[in-house]
Amino acid sequence: MEEAAVAERVGRERIVTHKLVKPRLQVKYPQVAGLKNGLVQKMVNSAILDAVYDLIRKQGYVSNPDMEITGSFETKLHEKGLFSVLYDNYGYAKGAAHGITYQSSQTFNLHNGRLYQLADLFKPGSDYVGRLSEIIRRQFKERDIPMIAEFKSIRPDQDFFMTEKTLGIYFQLYEYTPYVYGFPTFEIPYVELADILDPEGPVGILKS
Repeated sequence: MEEAAVAERVGRERIVTHKLVKPRLQVKYPQVAGLKNGLVQKMVNSAILDAVYDLIRKQGYVSNPDMEITGSFETKLHEKGLFSVLYDNYGYAKGAAHGITYQSSQTFNLHNGRLYQLADLFKPGSDYVGRLSEIIRRQFKERDIPMIAEFKSIRPDQDFFMTEKTLGIYFQLYEYTPYVYGFPTFEIPYVELADILDPEGPVGILKS
């Protein structure tokens, strides 16, 4: 069962909210509508569904009959043909001390259907991993964030999202911090990364 309602509209493009409803499962997710290229629209929407179902599987919906899952999403960016979305799924199994939440994200070029990886934002050969890791290490200390594991470096394919002015890097619950802290998220201004950003990449498109 699905219920759809228009959530946001930018020109002809629009982001439509769908709701996946099954026993023990209620998950809202986006679909793109109104693109001029129907094939691109199908590619993007298929990739979104893949990400949504990956989160549902990761939380044990199929394997654990006691698992109940609710999910939502937040549009972080929808401008100049770029769409960046953050998914948030909460799962709770009866008898557990508390539920567990997972996040994931995707950033698309709605003109050609490309799904960006973190490396695509930066000039080829640039040490974006080292630069971002240094900034995040500093912010962990400056913000006095409680930690259960030492942070050394992000992954080259680290989860991320884009906003109009910042690059968002986040980590999962328990990855570096206690459960009560939530998701450690670091929004880094593009101006702080200007020398290594690829002018032909998504940030270049956004700033053009």
